[in-house]
Amino acid sequence: MNQPHVIGVISDTHGLLRPEAVVALQGSELIIHAGDVGEPEVLDDLRKIAPVVAIRGNVDNGIWAQELPQTRTVEIGGVRIYVIHNINDLSVDVAAAGFAAVISGHSHRPSTIQKNGVLFLNPGSAGPRRFNLPVSLALLRMMGKKVEAQLPLLRSRLGVRKVVLRSGGGTTGAPDQ
Repeated sequence: MNQPHVIGVISDTHGLLRPEAVVALQGSELIIHAGDVGEPEVLDDLRKIAPVVAIRGNVDNGIWAQELPQTRTVEIGGVRIYVIHNINDLSVDVAAAGFAAVISGHSHRPSTIQKNGVLFLNPGSAGPRRFNLPVSLALLRMMGKKVEAQLPLLRSRLGVRKVVLRSGGGTTGAPDQ
């Protein structure tokens, strides 16, 4: 039986890679960082978990950040994903272009929505807490063309609360683990 692809999605670390994020990303076959990395060491540490695809966010400055593109297309198992830091800068008709998902960051607000058959995912911020928003990241599970997003809210002492958002629009929750 085919195993699902598990993709870790993180954004807005602003130079801080929390131990809880490292634990939550274990088992990912790829990690996508949707910008505002903050420091190149964050990417180095993420690469110890899995290969990393990253884009540049508005706070990513310096020579190291110049190597990061502003957008990326990722293809996994025939599923195309568009990565952009600020969703307000999206100028591509992603449904017409055949993307199954769009990953963005910037707002620090974890969210997922289906629109025209495309999953729009913002993993929220896994870096310093801001604006009373939760600290979170996301896990994508892909089986064939089906894409499912989980938004674990990172808690201190390595407890993780998972909220599962299915491409069909349903939501399920699990207690802290």
